Parts: sequence; structure tokens; C-alpha cells
Amino acid sequence: MKNEKLTTDEYDALGHILGGARHDRFNACVGRNAKRLAGLKMIQYSKDGKLALTDKGQQVLFLRRCIAGLRALMADPAALVDADVLVFLGKKSHIVALDAGGHNVTDKGRESLADIDAQDK
Repeated sequence: MKNEKLTTDEYDALGHILGGARHDRFNACVGRNAKRLAGLKMIQYSKDGKLALTDKGQQVLFLRRCIAGLRALMADPAALVDADVLVFLGKKSHIVALDAGGHNVTDKGRESLADIDAQDK
């Protein structure tokens, strides 16, 4: 099984590809990481040589946003988090809405973050 743990640089490259290039070429960050990301099936080359995210690449970026949102809500229940992330975390019972506004992280959400942090070590 391949090692699919990505570096910050590789996540940044995925973000650049998602944003698209303003010209024909991507930046150096994408160039350094394109081969590995293509091997992991997170990006693909089109026939004209342009890069695009695959569904797997989009899922990886979304999960990263969810983890960042969960950490932000742990620190501050009134933190600004994208609506799609809030909906996903709510459906998975990782957060609950507060009456006064904001969101509180549930025990399940704390356990998930603890598991993620344990894997990173």
C-alpha cells in the first residue's frame, strides 16, 4: 500500500491546482509535487497538458478543511468555518449548534481529533 500521507507542500500544490493557473504554467510548488500527486491519483493531466484535481484530490482537500474547521471550533466556538464543512461535521455528529450562536465540538469530534493527532506522531 502506498504512503498517502501528504506534506504541507503537497497540500499547497493541490490548492494551487484547485485554484487554477492564471497562465499556461503552474508555479514551482506544483512542479515539485506533480509526479507524486499524479502517482497517488490525486491529480491528472489532460490531453492538452493541463492539470486537474481528481475526485480523490478534492476529497483530500475537503477533509483537510474539515479537520482545520474542527480545530478552529475547539479553540473558539464562534470561529468562522465554511458552510459545507459545518454541514458535514454536523451530519457526522462532530459538532452541535449552540443556541447563542456558534458550534460546540462533541465528544465524538474530540475523539476524532485525538485519533488524527495520534496518527500524525
